Amino acid sequence: MRIKKRRRGTAIVETQEGMLVAAGKGRVFLLPGGEANKHETRMQAAMRELGEETGLQPYNVKYLFHHTGGLHRSHGHWFFRDYHTVCLIKAKGTPRPHHEIEYVEYYRPGSGVRISGTTREIIERYYAYKKRGRARQRLSSVVNRISEWLTF
Repeated sequence: MRIKKRRRGTAIVETQEGMLVAAGKGRVFLLPGGEANKHETRMQAAMRELGEETGLQPYNVKYLFHHTGGLHRSHGHWFFRDYHTVCLIKAKGTPRPHHEIEYVEYYRPGSGVRISGTTREIIERYYAYKKRGRARQRLSSVVNRISEWLTF
């Protein structure tokens, strides 16, 4: 069995409305992103694909984590697995569908927007990542207050 490894850059754009997702004709929404070109990092691919798919102009990017997707069968006779580099991206503009994208929406848990399984996995990991970050900030704040109190 031949398994193609696809290097993908995946963008998380979080706004007040929710997390930006995009879909083609099938209306299954995915996080913006796509396959990295030969001499392109996956982070660069995430920024490029965000612009190509939504028209947004990325101005800040932060690496979050890597995510290995499940094994999928292509339309041909081979299989593929996506290796995502997930990035938090800030961008300017109003998202509008471009190229193969037909729809853009904002996803929130319980919103009714139909997302793919891999997109759901990545979003859940992102929420867990944010939760750990807030817990670390609270712990750091408590430690700082205790050390300030002890120095008096």
